[in-house]
Amino acid sequence: MIFLPTPEKALAMTTPTNDHKADQGTARQVLQTEIEGLQALKESLDAHFDKAVETIHKMKQSASHGRLIVAGIGKSGHVSRKIAATLASTGTPAFFVHPGEASHGDMGMITEQDVVLMLSNSGENTELSDLIHYTRRYNIPLIAMTSNPESTLAAHADICLQLPKVPEACPNGLAPTTSTTMMIALGDALAVSLLHRMGLTPEQYKVFHPGGKLGQKLMLISELMIPYEGLPLVGEDAKMDQAILMLSEKNLGAVIVTDDTDNIKGIITDGDLKRHMAADLLQKPVTQIMSTNPKTIEASSLAVEAVKVMTANPGHYISSLLVMNKGRLTGMIRLQDCIQAGLL
Repeated sequence: MIFLPTPEKALAMTTPTNDHKADQGTARQVLQTEIEGLQALKESLDAHFDKAVETIHKMKQSASHGRLIVAGIGKSGHVSRKIAATLASTGTPAFFVHPGEASHGDMGMITEQDVVLMLSNSGENTELSDLIHYTRRYNIPLIAMTSNPESTLAAHADICLQLPKVPEACPNGLAPTTSTTMMIALGDALAVSLLHRMGLTPEQYKVFHPGGKLGQKLMLISELMIPYEGLPLVGEDAKMDQAILMLSEKNLGAVIVTDDTDNIKGIITDGDLKRHMAADLLQKPVTQIMSTNPKTIEASSLAVEAVKVMTANPGHYISSLLVMNKGRLTGMIRLQDCIQAGLL
């Protein structure tokens, strides 16, 4: 028999209040409950986590190049999608398979070279049974993420990542809150542990994030710089009239002074011209006007690192940096180009 609240209680449950302090108190209690859940999860990590990381890592390293299949139903399904997306973006081939759809043909997406990570707080969702049986039939490694070590899912799994049994933040103890927070966090822990295992560099990470702000932040200097062939170069024996002609021709705001063996001797910028403006400027040697020891940066560095160097002194920004590759001049990167690329 279902008991419904009386009209008076129903009205009390739905009547909005303006008690902001009570709202904040509820929010803090929710956050505290979930923090305690995460602390319990942190302390519960054991050899099963190590085994899960090792199993997924070996799958990635194998010649067959398997994938991690992440599955779950309900709220665990939503979390599974997020975990799969995080893993894929950090170098672990992964995708989400809906257990219900798997029972109607999508099981064919899963191969014997894959590993399945299945999420269920209770571990007793009937929708998971077909997928569990499939992994057992074809000896596909199954990693369970559940709070119930006695469940059907845990009993059939090769590895069980057990979530601590802690209260949900929901006052009725029903809505998945703390449990889903722990699942997300444990998924992040798996992804980052695997990232460390493979030694993913920022440059490699950019391959998975070519668009948006993240793609911009991971842009290499070599992608933005003016290459050597386009540089404004003059010899150290040149006069300023030649330097000014080169400055006008290339229109890059600077001229680089080099010796006969292409070693950098100095740089002349628009600012240097303004500081040395005089009637006899055109006849002066470039060595008398140039700034020696210009700032340089390696071509393999990230473009944001160049921005940091050029803007390190507020009010006195450097307009360009010379780009080096193993001690040799290979290009020039300008602050203007970095701004246009959205790095500042």
